[in-house]
Amino acid sequence: MDVEPADRPLVSKRFPEAIFADASLRDEALIDACRDADVISTFITTPFPRSVIQKLPNLKLLCTRSVGYEHIDLAACSERGILVTNVPDYGSHVIAEHVFALLLSTLRHVPEGSARVHGGTFDYHGLRGMALRGKTIGILGTGRIGRKVAQIAHGFGMKILCTDRCRTLELEDLLNARYVPFEELLRESDIITPHIPALPETEHLIDAKAFKQMKRGAILVNTARGSLIDSHALLEALQNETVAYALLDVLEHEQNFEENKELVTHPHVTTTPHIAFYADDSMRAMFLDCFASIEQWREGKTPEHLVKPPTIVCDLPAVRQPQRI
Repeated sequence: MDVEPADRPLVSKRFPEAIFADASLRDEALIDACRDADVISTFITTPFPRSVIQKLPNLKLLCTRSVGYEHIDLAACSERGILVTNVPDYGSHVIAEHVFALLLSTLRHVPEGSARVHGGTFDYHGLRGMALRGKTIGILGTGRIGRKVAQIAHGFGMKILCTDRCRTLELEDLLNARYVPFEELLRESDIITPHIPALPETEHLIDAKAFKQMKRGAILVNTARGSLIDSHALLEALQNETVAYALLDVLEHEQNFEENKELVTHPHVTTTPHIAFYADDSMRAMFLDCFASIEQWREGKTPEHLVKPPTIVCDLPAVRQPQRI
């Protein structure tokens, strides 16, 4: 499912019998395309709800070429004995790099400068930028991507605040990062970037209340999931200048673009069409990890990247600093 023409030779070389289907398929059309499949490789753009899964009698393995798997009904798969795999880290570095691509291009006025020169005016006045060195970046979630963001931020000489359920001690020891409560991160950060999954409990984590707690003139970067941010509250925060810039690779209403029109046309919003993951080595890794899961399953092995909803018991205040030897 959802394999671009440029990537199809890579798939066909490994699996000559592979059948390709369009990402736009939904409901009965999706069922018809996948009815005889025992293995499906998909992407986040194609949802597999219970209503679809129940009508795929031969399906044994559903491999999503993504970290997230919220587009798949895991409970329905479990009831049917269908294994679900993902790609846990196809390219955390490329997503972290895109955070800084958005920051640097916006804060140093690269698009405006390029347009000015293309228009025949070679003049820097009015394009004074903002340096990253010395600024405080607040990172919500310090999984693979959040940790990469922290590493890059450290290289820029930034101060690093983190919020998570658990600490990564290396970030504290090596990068001088500080774990702080969510409210403190909002108050103290010049730049805020979430790197957490889309879950019921994280929907609109950054809402009107959160914007009121932010430092005036904060910059918000989102390369994670659109649902983390209340779009209407963000627009209001931009209009009252609580937020100076919103740099968005994802949107809350990606499937209904008209809902985003007022937000994305705001002069202090930079938007890219969910391309943070979309780089040469990350795309290749997506396919190769998925291929490995398929081959492990065919060999009768349990795929290494089998999705298992996490069971997390972690109370951050109770975490003790281990003794160093």
